[in-house]
Amino acid sequence: MFFLTPGYRKEAKLVLRAARKLLRYRRDILPDKQIIGLREGMTRLEVALRTNHREDITLATEKLHGQFDQAAPQQRLAGLRENTEVILVALVIALGVRSYFLQPFKIPTGSMQPTLYGVTGTRTVEPPPAWPLRVAEFILRGRTYIDLSAESDDSVIGLREVTRFHFFTSTEIITRTRTYQVSAPLNVVRTDFQIHPGRPLRGGQPIVRGYAESGDQLFVDKVSYNFVRPKPGDVFVFRTTGIRRIEAGIPPGMGSQYYIKRLAAVGGQTLQIQPPELYIDGIVSPLPVFRRVMSCRDGYAGYSNTSAGGGAFPILGSPQAEYTVPHGSYFALGDNSYHSSDSRYFGPVPEENVVGRGLVVYWPFVGRWGLIN
Repeated sequence: MFFLTPGYRKEAKLVLRAARKLLRYRRDILPDKQIIGLREGMTRLEVALRTNHREDITLATEKLHGQFDQAAPQQRLAGLRENTEVILVALVIALGVRSYFLQPFKIPTGSMQPTLYGVTGTRTVEPPPAWPLRVAEFILRGRTYIDLSAESDDSVIGLREVTRFHFFTSTEIITRTRTYQVSAPLNVVRTDFQIHPGRPLRGGQPIVRGYAESGDQLFVDKVSYNFVRPKPGDVFVFRTTGIRRIEAGIPPGMGSQYYIKRLAAVGGQTLQIQPPELYIDGIVSPLPVFRRVMSCRDGYAGYSNTSAGGGAFPILGSPQAEYTVPHGSYFALGDNSYHSSDSRYFGPVPEENVVGRGLVVYWPFVGRWGLIN
């Protein structure tokens, strides 16, 4: 049995098998001298194996191994090539998974709060804690502390958002004398930290002190909708391609964006909003996910006909207004109804724009981590 075979015989058989394979594949390009040497070495080892003398087997194995090394093609930078292959295979697998199964997605705004959070900022009076706690809170909560003070008396004259490598977003605070940089999106700096043009700054005093929490990172299930149709109550992701009201506000060349909302109704269903309630086909929706929003508890404020600024939406802009979703389309609503740009503004989502269903929040680990409901 193989596992009872002595190690020197196992090694001999492996070297013999490798030599046979090398001779079979490279016989037409090897010099005659190396071919003869390999054949003699193989014969010598085969005889040694039959006679079963350990010393003869060991010497024949070493001899054939040396001949094999001389005849085998030299692998330059073999380690680098092997690592490159591993990386490329991993990338191909990752791209395949992303294209056909699971796509990572970062919540960009607060339209789905408190179900899902975008980037938020919180002002504090106290300076940031010690660095070990900051590291732990970043890992667990996605929390980044900011403590930026003015170098001299000054005033803000502008804000500019900067994105590097299509991923890292920060905001430049432009003053009369210099530019400060904050690791947070412009809307967070402006809304949550109350930085705006004209704001005076005092030398040595904080411009921004507090922390920004990363938006929820989730996986989008791109497989399920190939077998079952999207249904009301799903949290789903869709492309904005062809949705005119959205595309009109996108800078030229930026391409399609991805939105995440809750699917409120499918083609043929009729909607009506009588704050805080959502009516589907003439009755208040019985689905628990909609009931949760309509409860006006735990951070939810119900459904609305107007935005937080008081302006009525073009669709469902009054308690009397009704809207029937066209066939082949879906109606999207944000759980944070007063602060959500959704189908009440830009209209129905075409069926072909749907990417998939929000499946699970994988980071941060504290808060909404886990399956999405």
